Amino acid sequence: METTVVVLALLCGCLCWTQAQGDTVDGVIGNDIPQEVLEMRTQGARSQQTCQPDIHTVLREMSAMLAEQRVEMTHLKKENDAQKLQLRAMEEKTKNEFEAQKLQLRAMEEKTKNEFEAQAADLTSTVGQVEALKRNNQAQAEVLDSIRTRSNITEGQVEALKRTNQVRQVAFSASLLASGSGTLGPFNIHTNLIFRHVVTNIGKAYNPDTGFFIAPVRGAYQFQFYVSAHGQSSHASGAILVRNGQHIFVSWEHQPSGYGTSSNGASLLLEEGDVVFLKLYVNTRIFDNENNISTFSGHLLFTM
Repeated sequence: METTVVVLALLCGCLCWTQAQGDTVDGVIGNDIPQEVLEMRTQGARSQQTCQPDIHTVLREMSAMLAEQRVEMTHLKKENDAQKLQLRAMEEKTKNEFEAQKLQLRAMEEKTKNEFEAQAADLTSTVGQVEALKRNNQAQAEVLDSIRTRSNITEGQVEALKRTNQVRQVAFSASLLASGSGTLGPFNIHTNLIFRHVVTNIGKAYNPDTGFFIAPVRGAYQFQFYVSAHGQSSHASGAILVRNGQHIFVSWEHQPSGYGTSSNGASLLLEEGDVVFLKLYVNTRIFDNENNISTFSGHLLFTM
């Protein structure tokens, strides 16, 4: 299109220049025009008449080219409009696909969140089950401790019990420390207490090496225990009376200062071979000295 305009402009310039040359020659007085100029003018007029048909031909060709270019521009415009429509369709499709992917991603996030919450709930349940198993294991350990305690009866004791058949006189009393003074505890679990300073042990049913009283016969027995300790704000004093691993009674005392004592007792029906002993309560303390202030005692009331 730009080339056509340039060609037309050049043609118009040539025509204007030729017209201007003719006007100049025509403006000279006839008598003043040399013969050579008149001849050249005649020849130029003939040449101008010969060139005019060529110029019209060029104009027609340029008009035809301009028409073709207009048709081509129309065709290109249609193609451009079609491409715009196609681009809009592609943009709309891409937008819809993006929205669908966003919805899918949200659904996946929600699903993942639900699965995570379910797994967290399962984990909480599992932790609870583990804690329950720990408690069961601790209980089983106490039972096993009781069984092991009963199995600690020596063959000599068994034979002695068989020979005696039935012991009529059983009594013992012991304090915590064999000598001196000191404090036991606190411990993070219930801990067996061994009363080593034996004052009385009629029937030899109490063992100062293990702290266990083993019933020689079936009968009713009476037990007493005293727990002493200096006052402390962070820890109390306490003990548990145990029969075959079963907690029977507890003594407990807690004061921030000074000195305190707690005590308890029980009458128990024991079978032959049953074991009775004391445990220091978890996270508590017990004190004893040469005055024998923390003690454990028991005796047979009657056989059955």
